[in-house]
Amino acid sequence: MSFAKEFKEFISRGNVVDLAVGVIIGGAFGAIVNSLVKDVVMPPIGYMTSGLDFASIKYVLQPAVIGPDAKILKPEVAIGYGAFFNTVINFLIIAFVIFWIVKGVNILKRLEAEKPADPPVPSAQEKLLIEIRDLLAKGK
Repeated sequence: MSFAKEFKEFISRGNVVDLAVGVIIGGAFGAIVNSLVKDVVMPPIGYMTSGLDFASIKYVLQPAVIGPDAKILKPEVAIGYGAFFNTVINFLIIAFVIFWIVKGVNILKRLEAEKPADPPVPSAQEKLLIEIRDLLAKGK
């Protein structure tokens, strides 16, 4: 099988297309959650902590070395645990939303499974016996 034909077969599978759509929607959802955390969640937290910006919180291991001409000779080496805190909040919000989506889908599936099943359709022999019974009942 040629490489092009095999690649075409791989791409045309339904699962690959579904996965691609999921990745694209997931990326867009990630951007929405990032905006939610950055623009909605973190400002009140920063306000409650006297204007502290979590993204800028860091532990400096080595300060930047600046030359006499204000040129940075060595960049700062720091552990940015505030940015990590923001990422953890992003993850928790995404996990919370996904939890509620999955919970909603499971509730819908459960409601659909609880629907009473349609009564079984009588066979041809049963239909004939029902007709005979009805005719005999009319004849009395």
